[in-house]
Amino acid sequence: MTLQRMDNVAIVVDDLDAAVAFFTELGMELEGKAQIEGLYADRTVGLDGVRSDIAMMRTPDGHSKLELTKYHTPAVSDAEPRNPPPNTLGLHRVMFAVDDIDDTITRLRAHGAELLGEVAQYENTFRLCNLRGPAGIIVALAERIG
Repeated sequence: MTLQRMDNVAIVVDDLDAAVAFFTELGMELEGKAQIEGLYADRTVGLDGVRSDIAMMRTPDGHSKLELTKYHTPAVSDAEPRNPPPNTLGLHRVMFAVDDIDDTITRLRAHGAELLGEVAQYENTFRLCNLRGPAGIIVALAERIG
């Protein structure tokens, strides 16, 4: 038996509409929304009384997806610290390749994104940066140069 593909990365957010707007501005496409609840949801995630809304976002090439999840019940557990530094154990970041890193940063700032450091250049191949996005997640951007 072999792995077929990585299907998606799930991100729990507190404002689903704002997260959809952020990732739409980045260039992702809303594939669909659904309300998730019931015994299968409880069994799948290991919580009782799950009721959530999800939005499935996909990259323009159709190969990568983010599942944005807003839990209504049970209550969301807030991680400490709220905005962990990049060297915190666990999921580090989600990186996207972009055509114009400066334009992308400008557009995402209108949706609350904050640059964590600065745009840096790696040799003569990439311009890179990390932004703090919805729900405190780190979104990295990479622009190929040269």
